[in-house]
Amino acid sequence: MTVPFSSYGAEIYLRGLADQRPELPTDPSRLEEAARAVLEDGPFGYVAGGAGSGATMRANRAAFDRYRLVPRMLRDTTQRDWSTTVLGTAMPAPLLLAPIGVLSILHPEGELAVARAAAELGVPMVLSTAASHTIEETAAASGDAPRWYQLYWPTEDEVTVSILQRARAAGHQVLVVTLDTWTLGWRPYDLDQAYLPFLRGVGTAIPFSDPAFRAGLATPPEEDLMAAVGRWVPMFTGTALRWDRLDLIREHWDGPVVLKGVQHADDALRALDAGMDGIVVSNHGGRQVDRAIGALDALPGIVAAVDGRAAVLFDSGVRTGADAAVALALGADAVLLGRPYAYGLALGGQDGVRHAVRSVLAELDLTLALCGFADITDLRAAKDAVSSVS
Repeated sequence: MTVPFSSYGAEIYLRGLADQRPELPTDPSRLEEAARAVLEDGPFGYVAGGAGSGATMRANRAAFDRYRLVPRMLRDTTQRDWSTTVLGTAMPAPLLLAPIGVLSILHPEGELAVARAAAELGVPMVLSTAASHTIEETAAASGDAPRWYQLYWPTEDEVTVSILQRARAAGHQVLVVTLDTWTLGWRPYDLDQAYLPFLRGVGTAIPFSDPAFRAGLATPPEEDLMAAVGRWVPMFTGTALRWDRLDLIREHWDGPVVLKGVQHADDALRALDAGMDGIVVSNHGGRQVDRAIGALDALPGIVAAVDGRAAVLFDSGVRTGADAAVALALGADAVLLGRPYAYGLALGGQDGVRHAVRSVLAELDLTLALCGFADITDLRAAKDAVSSVS
């Protein structure tokens, strides 16, 4: 018998018999507050902040408030199985760890700690191009766990191809191409601190270790950091992406390709026309465009437009297992979790990430079980699992 994810709650209650409370909060708001207390302004603002006034971040949360789950009674959900397969990747639940860059600003082990925690739980980690550790180092920390790779697309094709080859050789199964961050949005949190880690050579481990990138330098980054940064900046920011360039990605990646940052049904259909295998409905957690629509508001229309012809994943605004349940009930094949695990990392490294993810999985399990669902097939078959409210 498979132990349900909700057993994490039982573990916590049982420790209470020995007067032991959780070292970290299970409430995501309190988890963020705790992280704020231990992080300096620059790192905290980089993770917690958004574009402009923060209207899109608020819209992401408001979008969740416009939906309500509809529990059904007297259904036997004692035994549950949330395992699924998305784009050939088997996972214990429809949850992945979203790509977040420069994680070493939160904890020295950064992506390595996240990879180890993800591997413990069997949850796929999506490694960011803006990582603080190399592709190979993070893959080693992942062991045999499933992993995906996220690409910030360089302007030099030789560097793009080299990075893709490295990611594939390191065992990444799916490529996630981020579309919405070809240049940085207006981020007052970061601007007011004059804080951009990349300019200090943080979050550049992957390009700085790449042979094609290094071939364009007179001296290696270890000897002339600012020259390497000067090569990095125009290669990764400032040049808009184009649909006709997707052929390069398809030519040099022999696995599934997912486009991240889709917020309009027409773009989703164009992705299908371009031969993409999936999309991630996302507004980058509200970090790129102020006053954009809440990502969840875009999800139902995109799911309807895609109509099962490609995988549809969801990202942006997810804080709890109940949030994930709503996105899944609206048709997402899987959900990407971001800031909560980052705060867990800041507070407790690998253990903190594990705690944050287990908390979300436990609530997801309980929420869907108490709504009358025992597996993803049950949830997919339901037409009335969620209701919109005015």
